[in-house]
Amino acid sequence: MAHDSSPVQILIYSDDVAVRSAARAALGPQIGADFGDNAIHEFATGEALHAYIDQNPTGIDLIILDGEAVPEGGMGIARQIKDEVFNSPPVLLLIARADDAWLATWSRADATVQHPIDPFSFATAAANLIRARVISIAN
Repeated sequence: MAHDSSPVQILIYSDDVAVRSAARAALGPQIGADFGDNAIHEFATGEALHAYIDQNPTGIDLIILDGEAVPEGGMGIARQIKDEVFNSPPVLLLIARADDAWLATWSRADATVQHPIDPFSFATAAANLIRARVISIAN
């Protein structure tokens, strides 16, 4: 779990390798000075992401989903994770347009960041979600 020297377990899902690469680059090797190094797991298909989550139901610190992914969009996956995974990790959803925020609310994502990825706001949003999870688990 984050907030010690253990790696921060981050899942990134997008069918687009450029989106996955941009997310990885924005996160950098360490999401914050108060965290261990990032351990990033990338997934190009919803099937592979679901299989990983099923096999590792605990220990995931953050899930980043591309709302524009095809054929399985990140919004639908976010909602499914929130419905099916007990005490699910936070979900950061990449959206194409500010107008998509209402769909992100439906998906029950914990936060959104708009494409194209701004490294500072993206990393800040990710770190804040992980910190909030650490606090909620501690209480």
